[in-house]
Amino acid sequence: MSRAAPASSSGTYRALKEKDTEVERVEVELLLEAIFRVYGFDFRSYAYASIKRRLWRRAQAEGVASFSALQERVLHDPTCMDRLMLDLSIQVTSMFRDPSFFLALRRKVVPSLRTYPFIRVWHAGCSSGEEVFSLAMLLKEEGLYARTRIYATDLNETVIKVAKNGIFPLSKMQEYTINYQRAGGLRSFSEYYTARYDGARFDPSLMENVLFSQHNLVTDGSFSEFHLILCRNVMIYFDRNLQNRVLDLFHSSLANFGFLALGRKENLRQTESEPKFIPFVAEEKIFRRADKK
Repeated sequence: MSRAAPASSSGTYRALKEKDTEVERVEVELLLEAIFRVYGFDFRSYAYASIKRRLWRRAQAEGVASFSALQERVLHDPTCMDRLMLDLSIQVTSMFRDPSFFLALRRKVVPSLRTYPFIRVWHAGCSSGEEVFSLAMLLKEEGLYARTRIYATDLNETVIKVAKNGIFPLSKMQEYTINYQRAGGLRSFSEYYTARYDGARFDPSLMENVLFSQHNLVTDGSFSEFHLILCRNVMIYFDRNLQNRVLDLFHSSLANFGFLALGRKENLRQTESEPKFIPFVAEEKIFRRADKK
């Protein structure tokens, strides 16, 4: 008898724990459904562990103890939804992030881009724009920027406004200078910005051929045919079905032999789109669209 009691208690604990977990998952699903129906933002196919972590971070910041309580606040307070959007949208970025990627872009992709009379680039999930400015600098140094149009999109309207301002923390400039040099930069990085107080304002000419706009990869379709699409470190937050849908979107948006650039931790392996792309610089996750049949 003395040994049976703990086993029974353990079994009861496990059952309660599983029930709590299931209840929590239902709460998350209901919250995401409510956000979609009321605000039109669809996070229902995001990877569960990641979305739950971000929701919980917002719940704690709002001082509520459950996802159900967060749902009530989000539904009745649009400013809470604005705050939650900042948590849910991906904002991990920097200038010339992964310098070897930009070096590969400069040395191996740019020669192909030169063959086009006019170049269309889609930077999907551009966040606050640091990589868009990086790409504009690179294309300018390679003499291609004047005949390039960059469409920079993100789900979050707030971060797009930040990107349009072209002002980034001055404290980041040392790190960005090192990244720029490692990425094969041809000039002095400081030539591109003017320091003012604690901010660095970048040369407005870098934005002359950039169009920032809101776009939802989950619900919106293609809007042009591109020679290069960058979507780095965004799809790692999607579940497999959503990854496949977004890759289909990119595939249908690329010109023949157009380039797709993904993030370091992303890949096409074991996706439905794997046969539709050819590895171009495999170690940098740069792929090329196979010829249209």
